[in-house]
Amino acid sequence: MKVNEQDAWVADIALDDDRFHDECGVFGIYGHPEAANIAYLGLYALQHRGQESAGIVVSDGRRLNFHKDMGRVGDVFHSDVLARLKGDSAVGHVRYSTTGASHVRNAQPFVVDYSRGSIAVAHNGNLVNAAFLRDKFEAHGAIFQSSMDTEIIIHLIASCYENTIIDRITFALKEIKGSYSLLFLTDETMIAARDPYGFRPLSLGRHKGGAYVVASETCAFDLIEAEFVRDIEPGEVLVIARKGEPVSFFPFGRNPVKPKPCVFEFIYFARPDSSVFGSNVYAVRKKLGERLAAEHPVEADVVIPVPDSGVPAAIGYARASGIPFEMGIVRNHYVGRTFIEPKDSIRHFGVKIKLNAIADVIRGKRVVVVDDSIVRGTTSRKIIRMIREAGAKEVHMRISSPPTISTCHYGIDTPRASELIAAEKTVAEINAFITSDSLGYLSVEGLYGAVSGAGASFCDACFTRNYPVEISQDKDVPQLVLFK
Repeated sequence: MKVNEQDAWVADIALDDDRFHDECGVFGIYGHPEAANIAYLGLYALQHRGQESAGIVVSDGRRLNFHKDMGRVGDVFHSDVLARLKGDSAVGHVRYSTTGASHVRNAQPFVVDYSRGSIAVAHNGNLVNAAFLRDKFEAHGAIFQSSMDTEIIIHLIASCYENTIIDRITFALKEIKGSYSLLFLTDETMIAARDPYGFRPLSLGRHKGGAYVVASETCAFDLIEAEFVRDIEPGEVLVIARKGEPVSFFPFGRNPVKPKPCVFEFIYFARPDSSVFGSNVYAVRKKLGERLAAEHPVEADVVIPVPDSGVPAAIGYARASGIPFEMGIVRNHYVGRTFIEPKDSIRHFGVKIKLNAIADVIRGKRVVVVDDSIVRGTTSRKIIRMIREAGAKEVHMRISSPPTISTCHYGIDTPRASELIAAEKTVAEINAFITSDSLGYLSVEGLYGAVSGAGASFCDACFTRNYPVEISQDKDVPQLVLFK
């Protein structure tokens, strides 16, 4: 590729489009008189997992009431809206679309009335056999209100001839394949479910007032002053009702497959103050940086992170290498999507509106830049150019994860493999494209050394192409008996 062609490609990619996008976040509370308000706060804590839409559904014991819309939590919910959501149980959702268009009809929780009552569902994950199941339902005359895979679950529940809601949910879970952390809400019951591989995190907590809470990440518990109880296990269904303690059961049996939680939760998605899959995210990210320093040492004067997700790994790299850590790049946190660019072109406008180098930290120095990943390489290229223009003598790029060579099908919105620079280029070619003096990725072995305990296993398909669940499932899906 010629230099002018590269620059044109770089100019066409916005900063937001050269990152892995967060998936979704779910939050539920059962048995609290201010359920909607608590759910609102819980979603605030999970905002990093999805910024396209937000929704809350509440139950007062007789019916479900809900509000959802496009936008962030603070924009969707105001005091008058929350005042209308009366009830002592609530389920909430923040969304970034991994399947289905970014449209209000796809906002969650998904709420329906059907012959057996009302039910709402909030979903974090991605169903790999959704297209097959949807085609089958539509062939029987079913009508879908949205384009999201989550609606498949509702159709399965509604079509099942079992009597209890637990049996109908169990039926649905046995038909879907892929990743899911789910929260269901009926008039009287909240139900949490996690797929047998445990791809997406889901935790149980207890509010100081006695209410049970369920959330994608434990940082939501901290905000509402709830106590972490435990992670919901892979393949577990947890039923929270008005009498007694939560009831747990395993419709697939205990440990039908070896769990494969998503390793990228540690690298990028989860908030550093959360604990997921039994480990603190901040501590793991520092270990990633330490391993990276051991694998890719370099003589340098300063270590700087690409904020915000690169900060803990950069701290670990600096500590292990003995090179001073500095915040050499500042991030503007008060910028949304930018649609207007000056006619008088500003170089690297897309990056500089969000990131700016501190020349006094960088000028005349050999700089190690630590980031969590490289997607297309376009943002890394712009950042390196910005650092050089701030006076850096050398720029060495270090990435606290292995090269991303394959698309995720389990709930992370990654580009097509053809758009992933590491799927198309060698490390040397990527180094030449982003114009760094050297480039080092953490190895898969180094990644596991930082994130895993004895015998631990993770989904690492984006780095290895080893998919725990086959993506083409049509031949393996049981022939459903619908509308019996």
